[in-house]
Amino acid sequence: MTKEKNPLDISDTLKDHRSDAFMIVGNSGNADMYYSSSFFASDSFAYIQTKEADEILLISDMERGRAENESRVSQIRTLQECKYRDKIKERGDPSLAYCDCLAEILQHHGARRITVPRDFPYHIAQTLKEEGFSFEAIKSPFQQLRSRKSEQEIEKVKTVQNACNLAMEAAVNMIHKSEIVDGKLNYNGFDLTAEEVRHQIDITLLEHGCESEGTIVACGKGSANPHWEGTGVLRADEPVVIDIFPRSKKNRYFADMTRTVLKGDASERLKDMYEAVHVAQEVAIEMIKPGVKCSDIHGRVCDVFEERGYDTTRSGSQSGFIHSTGHGVGLEIHEAPFVGERDTVLEAGNIITIEPGLYYPDVGGIRLEDLILVTDDGFENLTEMEKEFIV
Repeated sequence: MTKEKNPLDISDTLKDHRSDAFMIVGNSGNADMYYSSSFFASDSFAYIQTKEADEILLISDMERGRAENESRVSQIRTLQECKYRDKIKERGDPSLAYCDCLAEILQHHGARRITVPRDFPYHIAQTLKEEGFSFEAIKSPFQQLRSRKSEQEIEKVKTVQNACNLAMEAAVNMIHKSEIVDGKLNYNGFDLTAEEVRHQIDITLLEHGCESEGTIVACGKGSANPHWEGTGVLRADEPVVIDIFPRSKKNRYFADMTRTVLKGDASERLKDMYEAVHVAQEVAIEMIKPGVKCSDIHGRVCDVFEERGYDTTRSGSQSGFIHSTGHGVGLEIHEAPFVGERDTVLEAGNIITIEPGLYYPDVGGIRLEDLILVTDDGFENLTEMEKEFIV
């Protein structure tokens, strides 16, 4: 019988590094761990892929049944199979006993030269070195694979982005329906705060099986800090940057969207900033297709801003356009490919954000962000929410 090809075969990478196996130890909070195993567990477990592309999971005994049903990896080993409890008695230390279990599996597969991710636990590597194994920390071999989404992954991201769209609509609707009282936004008779808008976003996301941490609802001059979450009463005539980056509680994939809105009267300066950001985003999105360099997209965004008299990252300015144009989105909210100064070439299956922004401490910030799928012949914008500045 012909052996079925491993779709996550990284044997070429192992060959390049003269390695016998690649190993990850962690829980499903590690994106590579979840991607490679398709198994969710809050406790630490181990994934190993040999140079023959054989894959093994080492898990606790209580997780065996679930791993056999849910994981894409067929070779499941448990700690008890490795006589973990006996090893604890011999070693007097559970951590050392765990390392001995790993050593047993590696030896069984003839693996002595091990590659690991750069954040691999130091204690485990050091202990196994003392047992005769050699280690090399390398860039994740799964990063490039993860950047090219399968049809199933694309559908997962779309589902989360749909929830994100509903949450953004709910947030903007609160601001739209608010009244201006003494320069502040008033909603249903009470001052409208960043916290209340975030609460509505959280409720909407939870209703659709998603969750979000660090949601930004930043009003006024403080929004010139791109990652300020925002706090307190929202005020009239000031920009409100809303950045939502939810994750599905079930499939672990992220989505991302930003809108900037204003209730009241916008100054001519803010209007001009918004128009510049909108134009820069449209220009960048229209460039997206396989084979285009991320650095070219970022450079064109800088061109648009500079032609309109705004500072950019190219001059090292601390105001104006002060971050990259975008990033990949998947099992991590920031992952490859990164749309900035790197010459990374876009490929079909990439899902990236395009999020130009302008930030000036004396007036605040403006940012617009759409989530874009790179298709075989161009792009598909996964973001439905319209762009209206004054609401």
